[in-house]
This record gives sequence, C-alpha cells and structure tokens, in this order.
Amino acid sequence: MKFEDLNVWENSKELSVHIYKELKYLKDYGFRDQITRSALSIASNIAEGMERGTTKDCIKFLQYAKGSCAELRTQIYIGIEIGYIPEDTGNNWIQNTREISAMLVGLIRAKNR
Repeated sequence: MKFEDLNVWENSKELSVHIYKELKYLKDYGFRDQITRSALSIASNIAEGMERGTTKDCIKFLQYAKGSCAELRTQIYIGIEIGYIPEDTGNNWIQNTREISAMLVGLIRAKNR
C-alpha cells in the first residue's frame, strides 16, 4: 500500500498544512519553527515508514510519528496558554492529534500481525 492512500497520512498532512497557514505570521520564530517541524514530522515519518523494506523498520517510523503527534499536542497546549493559538483552533488541532495517534496505533497493530 502506498502511503498516499492512507487516511492517517492524509489527515496528518492536512493538519500540518493548517498549522503552517495559521502560524505563518507568528513573530516567535522559535515556537513557530518547532511546532511546524513537529507537525511536518508526523506525515513525513508515516511516509518514510511505509517506504521502508521491513515491517520492523516500518513500525519504528510509525512509532516516531506517534511520538511527534504527542510532541505537537504538547506544543499546541502551550500555544493556547500563551495566546499564540486561538482556543477553538487549538482544541480542534488537539482532537486531530488524538485521532491521528489512534489511527497510528491501529496501523502499528495491523503491521504487527
């Protein structure tokens, strides 16, 4: 299966696009760069994992993607609290990261079979 066919990849790519667009004018470049890198890392690790030659490598990169999802969720919480991310937008992104994380768990389980 191609990574482009996976809903989890599509959802994580779309979340990354939304974050880039929402924060493109944020003047705190350190925060902006870190949160956009975390978001970008999710879809990128899914793609890399699915292109790996072994199931073990694939699972490792899917786990990296899941870790990046948690990292992103943490940064969203902080962004909301410091006023960089509107609460409604941030809560939507948090829900997206939870859904992506759950989808990754399912994909990892399927790969382990």
